[in-house]
Amino acid sequence: MFLVLRNSWALLIGIMLLMLGNGMQGTLLGIRGSIEQFTTLQMSIVMSCYFVGFLFGSRMAPEMIRRVGHVRVFAALGSMISAVLVMYAVAPNWIAWALMRVLIGFSFSGVYITAESWLNNASTNETRGQALSLYLIMQMIGIISAQVLLNTGDPSGYILFVIPSILVSLAFTPILLSVTQAPAFESTKPLSFRKLFKASPLGCVGMFLLGGVFSAQFGMASVWGTQAGLSVRDISIFVAFIYVGGLVLQYPIGWVSDRMDRRKVILWLSVAGAVFLMIPVIYGLLPFASTPFVLLVLVGAVGGGISNPLYSLLLAYVNDYLDNSDMAAASAGLMFINGLGAIGGPILTGYIMAAMGPDGFFLFMAVLFAALAAYTAWRMQRRQRAPAPHASFTPMSPNLSVIAVEAALEKSEGAARRNED
Repeated sequence: MFLVLRNSWALLIGIMLLMLGNGMQGTLLGIRGSIEQFTTLQMSIVMSCYFVGFLFGSRMAPEMIRRVGHVRVFAALGSMISAVLVMYAVAPNWIAWALMRVLIGFSFSGVYITAESWLNNASTNETRGQALSLYLIMQMIGIISAQVLLNTGDPSGYILFVIPSILVSLAFTPILLSVTQAPAFESTKPLSFRKLFKASPLGCVGMFLLGGVFSAQFGMASVWGTQAGLSVRDISIFVAFIYVGGLVLQYPIGWVSDRMDRRKVILWLSVAGAVFLMIPVIYGLLPFASTPFVLLVLVGAVGGGISNPLYSLLLAYVNDYLDNSDMAAASAGLMFINGLGAIGGPILTGYIMAAMGPDGFFLFMAVLFAALAAYTAWRMQRRQRAPAPHASFTPMSPNLSVIAVEAALEKSEGAARRNED
């Protein structure tokens, strides 16, 4: 662990600061959009555009890195992020915000790919698992801490947009000044979608549905909070606990999934997600009743605590049916499918919220979890359990690029072989 910190401290600190900036802007826009009197549908388009940019970035950034190098791409995209964060307050127009969200999603995707290739290069086979765990923890710490910073200023002013811009600018200083040599960059072409779906229909469908859940949680939570009449403090607490749940429940769920049929774990997690997320909807149907805030926080924590492990679980499940040589290519394809689902998530959530009120936020995610549970149950009748897992469960996040996922798969594959021995 100390060896990892010595070799990668600059990168890990930089990633934490980046996630502080990204976590702040995601929540802040939902709050500021309400102040600017943008409609729910307009804000849903704004939030969706981040995932459009992120998806394009995941495709285009590798070629940019090969052409001009890590350092130039890293610095250029970092400057773009810092500038856009300030421009939100300068141009409070939902169409301008939508375009800027495409830019910032593209830039963050490229930054993640660059940073994770650096981290992978700085790690050895023995330390790569620890490096990835620290990387994921620093990401989560950054996003959770960002919600605390939201309470340090007035969302109707400029300061809360300036703070993440400064944090992002500072994030690149330790990384670019470190002596770590930029690695040679290689990207993996994804497996064809036809082959991927044939290998695991459940993995493909599950990743698409989870994309909608993630984008609703990441993009629309603050929009829901403003529509529900919550204060900035309450919104920040709710969003923070989505990620706290995701961090805390990864490891126990992963431990269980390595010891029983992964499909059963997927099924029961999906059922639990649907049930918990329906609680605020049921409260909304009761006359003269409103969901207690503590219960809302618990629902948010459970929702995040289920969706994040499910992402890692579906990746591990798909790999159980693949040769080791196809795992990296499959992960790239699955992440693309997840990105496609993420683009539609905020827009559909916004449409439902506009039609039925803030409870539509929870209803949309509950329906997606119920759909995943139903499809999992059906697939369990169509296919036998994989004879033996090829890879153990490794905690991962939708914010990771394919570089980190490939490194995680190498680690989990090695762990599975040791368990077999």
